[in-house]
Amino acid sequence: MFPCTVSPTSRFLAAQSWFAGLPLSVQTQLSEHVVRTTGKKGEVMLQANTPVEGWYAVLSGLVKLQSPTVKGRSSTFLGVACGDWFGEGSALKSELRRYEVIALRDTELLCLPLAEFNQLRAISIEFNQVLVNQLNLRVSQAMALIEASRLRTPEQRVALSLSRLFWNRTRKLNLSQDELANLVGISRQTANRALNSLAQRGLVTLEFGRVDIADDEALTRFIFSAPEPQDLPAT
Repeated sequence: MFPCTVSPTSRFLAAQSWFAGLPLSVQTQLSEHVVRTTGKKGEVMLQANTPVEGWYAVLSGLVKLQSPTVKGRSSTFLGVACGDWFGEGSALKSELRRYEVIALRDTELLCLPLAEFNQLRAISIEFNQVLVNQLNLRVSQAMALIEASRLRTPEQRVALSLSRLFWNRTRKLNLSQDELANLVGISRQTANRALNSLAQRGLVTLEFGRVDIADDEALTRFIFSAPEPQDLPAT
């Protein structure tokens, strides 16, 4: 148990698999240098085309990563929930951020500054292993999203967004239909129809503001099943 005086940042860092093996002096340095920022629902917390300051984690809330809006349109790349990190690829490259980060609900982010990020890369095998796993996950997510946008029905795209590929830590997702629609890049009405279709198939159960995954294996089979020709998206 943590003492009640321990900050949420320290609790979060202590729960990371790579943190315990660090020298005590480095642990203290990280706890002192990690930066916390807050954002309201709908706020752009990190702007595109700005310098990258570090590696980010969601301490509380929910964000989406999307392309900058052009002529009223944008593409959502990823949703990141409480407890997860994002932006490792940007932190590894010396270029401006290519996406913006928007709060889908009131959110608090942690930023591990670049100096400490690079220090950990230099001294910690465990930290580098986490980065490799994160980058491998991002490749898998990107490939699945590309395929889904071209070949899958709205129901399959929603099912993919609910799958373990994107929500590995929990199968009881506190997501509103508005939030899910934002993440998938569809209208709220389409998200509602897709969720009800998945529920009728016995793949999910629905409660107000929550989606429970009833059968992960069946959900995965449905995602990668061949769509009926009439259900394919127009090209």
